[in-house]
Amino acid sequence: MFEDTEEVEKSTAPKGMWAGLAVVAVVLIAAAALYFRSTRSERAAASTRPSAAAQAQLKDADPMRDLKVQRATMNKDRTGTTAVWLVSIENKSPSLSYSDIHYETTYVDANNNSILVNKGTIPVTIEPGGQKNSEINDALYPAGTAWYKIRITGATASAQ
Repeated sequence: MFEDTEEVEKSTAPKGMWAGLAVVAVVLIAAAALYFRSTRSERAAASTRPSAAAQAQLKDADPMRDLKVQRATMNKDRTGTTAVWLVSIENKSPSLSYSDIHYETTYVDANNNSILVNKGTIPVTIEPGGQKNSEINDALYPAGTAWYKIRITGATASAQ
């Protein structure tokens, strides 16, 4: 009778030991996963923060100096009522990208009086040294226009 209980006790001891080891292993794996997740998110956050040099570049950003309209032509749409601009813009900055480029179009009559001044945004990003062509559907073409112009008025800078 005593021999049976001893055998039962011997056979349950290793099962309890294996269960304890399994619990410890699960805890260690969970701790390692949390550690690697936190270090990865810290590195990602650090890489998205601009460095001090990049912040200094952003303070010196001047989109009116860096962005140049290389070519601009104005046509009318097929109904002849809306001004459609074809614009080629170059980014002369060696280290800054520009996006959300703000522009202003001016339509002037024969007496050099402004008939219409319209503002808008070109939703493109131009890399350092890059160039983009854009088509802008501007405004209703004003009657009596003798000449017209387009100029860059601002943009959002980002360091590379």
